[in-house]
Amino acid sequence: MAQNNSKTAGMIILAVGSVMCLWVGAALVSALSQVGWSVSTLAGQYMVAIGMVKPLHTLVDYYTHIKGIEYLICVAFFVAFPVFFKYVNKEAKPATVSK
Repeated sequence: MAQNNSKTAGMIILAVGSVMCLWVGAALVSALSQVGWSVSTLAGQYMVAIGMVKPLHTLVDYYTHIKGIEYLICVAFFVAFPVFFKYVNKEAKPATVSK
């Protein structure tokens, strides 16, 4: 009896998952057809819609965006350089050659 219930539950989950996959596929095809089958345009509109990317209207907006990226690059360099320096300057262990 328990195995029969498990099979039934598995079939229900499979059916619901299949319907959801069809719905997502239809939504994606519909969205792509609205933007002229351009995946990059669709991705750009999605990122603007969720707030991941903000449109830059002025030079000050652009400069502020670039300045933030520059600071992130500087912080990454200040972390990576000491680690690389220690790696390059560690003392070599003497190697022995056996005959």
